[in-house]
Amino acid sequence: MSDTHLVQASAIVENAHVGPGLVPFVKSFFDQPTNTVSYVVHDPATHKAAVIDSVLDFDPAAGRTSFASADTIIAYVKSENLKVTWLLETHAHADHLSAAPYLKDKLGGTLAIGREIIHVQNVFGKIFNEGTEFARDGSEFDRLFEDGDRFQIGGLEAMALHLPGHTLADLAYVIGDAVFTGDTLFMPDYGTARADFPGGDSRQLFRSIRRLMELPERTRLFHCHDYKAAGRDSFAWETTVGAQRASNVHVHEGVTEDDFVTMRDARDATLSMPRLILPSIQVNMRGGHLPEQESNGTRYLKLPLDVL
Repeated sequence: MSDTHLVQASAIVENAHVGPGLVPFVKSFFDQPTNTVSYVVHDPATHKAAVIDSVLDFDPAAGRTSFASADTIIAYVKSENLKVTWLLETHAHADHLSAAPYLKDKLGGTLAIGREIIHVQNVFGKIFNEGTEFARDGSEFDRLFEDGDRFQIGGLEAMALHLPGHTLADLAYVIGDAVFTGDTLFMPDYGTARADFPGGDSRQLFRSIRRLMELPERTRLFHCHDYKAAGRDSFAWETTVGAQRASNVHVHEGVTEDDFVTMRDARDATLSMPRLILPSIQVNMRGGHLPEQESNGTRYLKLPLDVL
């Protein structure tokens, strides 16, 4: 059976090169403390824009939040006279806090994520013993995308592709000839995301990656993280489908599903939890909203012991 949504996504990529002004302009913002790449992607014709995977600065030792990374994005948006219409999250990140509510307050835009965030909210809502005030229905977000949902950024055609594996809720965003992969893939010399978080699955991850690799070879891929593979001196986060097919160290053409699952599961068993997973998930499953202030006017994050 053909993958109708993938056919449509491939058409969006190919159509971007048919007429002038259909290729999006992409500006990247690298946050080295979390190795995270955020993006502003905009339509050159209308100056409508989306912000993808923003970062709220967080000092875990001091329990302090700040906005330098988000303010850099705001300054860029204003300098280019852009109008933000979307704030897109590829998934509920485990390695940084989202700045989406702050950006929405300053710039506007519709906050969106995949519908499977509801599953993530239910799993982690139990881990953090959230009460009835946390609805676990995705209502912290403005839009919950299904696989294949289409939307516009000005005149740019865009689509959400559901890519479970790293987590159950991962999405990639196809915007013109550019695809924002979240954590599903990294640079070819670094490989692929882990699949051992609650709801993750290495077999699903392989199938999601293979789905991405069926897009046209010249499709530009923009990844959410880079950790500088051994032997590489600089950070990098942009590549192509063709390059991933040919040389991704974990999942290049010729690697079988069983081989990948064996490798991925063995590798994941050696990995420690991300440094910011506990604060990140608590905040990001709420759409980036911090917990409500308690009676003393202070917000608190929970630290569940001996659970993960």
